[in-house]
Amino acid sequence: MCGIAGYSLNRESSIDRTLTAQALLAAIAERGADAVGYAYRGPGLGLQISKQRSGASELLGSVSVPADASQVLVHVRDYTKGHPSLTANNHPIRHGAVVGIHNGIIENDEELFAKRGFARAEPDMTVDSEVIFALMEAERNRALPLEELYGAMAAAWVDERVPDVLFLARGVGRPLWIGEGPNEILFASTRDALELAERYVGLKHRKREVPEGSLLTIVEGRAVKTEAFEPDRSFREADPLPSVRAPDERVSCLRRLAVLAAAATHA
Repeated sequence: MCGIAGYSLNRESSIDRTLTAQALLAAIAERGADAVGYAYRGPGLGLQISKQRSGASELLGSVSVPADASQVLVHVRDYTKGHPSLTANNHPIRHGAVVGIHNGIIENDEELFAKRGFARAEPDMTVDSEVIFALMEAERNRALPLEELYGAMAAAWVDERVPDVLFLARGVGRPLWIGEGPNEILFASTRDALELAERYVGLKHRKREVPEGSLLTIVEGRAVKTEAFEPDRSFREADPLPSVRAPDERVSCLRRLAVLAAAATHA
């Protein structure tokens, strides 16, 4: 079980970019401690990716997002396939122009790589999540190809060919929530994560769960399009994992977050 979170903002948003990313990271920290990472981009900002093999508590204090960033992806990993000792297996994952994060497991990734003739972004990569982003790069972020996936999925990604656009997709077997504000959309694996971030951001958002079989296109803090696809609902996990995998990470991150927020307020 992994955790995903992030946001899309328009130019009028006044939220603290770094503190919002830190709050979202702390909120999902309990969902995995094998690796952690984040990515951001914005107008005039190239896509930047930072990740490491650790729990969220070891990265939280060094998270830094520029004030003009408009999109952020955040991930904590509890790995099932693709050992975290190889950095490329950890999230955010790059495949060509697409960089994304995923919570779930895709069981037919090797079959799709062979069927589609995709090459791994790096030769030693084995992480199943990569096939999602390989499909989206090849298919220009269309919803229908997501029906080829067999497994559980909640995912978010950006495509360097389409600036200012963030994509969110939910198949089956994993949660995905969004919070819509006046100038931003926040997303996370759970409603509780959004509520925690709200307290630090100082804004209230309209929260809703993304329906299964949905692909959302988000542009500058607005959901501009929702496409439906039919995920394979026959998928069943043989040995489902609990959502809380690293409770100590949450405790540590929340303590550290309170200190970071106080420092940001008095800066």
